[in-house]
Amino acid sequence: MAIMITDECINCGACEPECPNTAIYEGGIEWTWGGGTSLTEVQLEDGTVISGKASQTPVSDEFYYIVSDKCTECMGFHEEPQCAAVCPVDCCVDDPDVRESEDELLAKKAWLHGE
Repeated sequence: MAIMITDECINCGACEPECPNTAIYEGGIEWTWGGGTSLTEVQLEDGTVISGKASQTPVSDEFYYIVSDKCTECMGFHEEPQCAAVCPVDCCVDDPDVRESEDELLAKKAWLHGE
């Protein structure tokens, strides 16, 4: 599964620098696949190939957000999700809509970082 940030977020930003995949962004900020990863291009589900540097639409305009397709729950980096560990209001929680096994998370880490 991935981690999500709930609407209880106080926009402190403590989580953002802790993410080894650069999957956390401030509300309203566009994100990229390549930021914090080795991805130079990505094939989307519809078959479209885009540059890793191409700006993507923010997931939230109101508070910090996590791009679930870049979140590995810190698997392969740390023993627990670092965003949740540093969040002062405990709003970094499991995303019930994105469930992944440990093997899937490790495969995602390898894909993101070219390992």
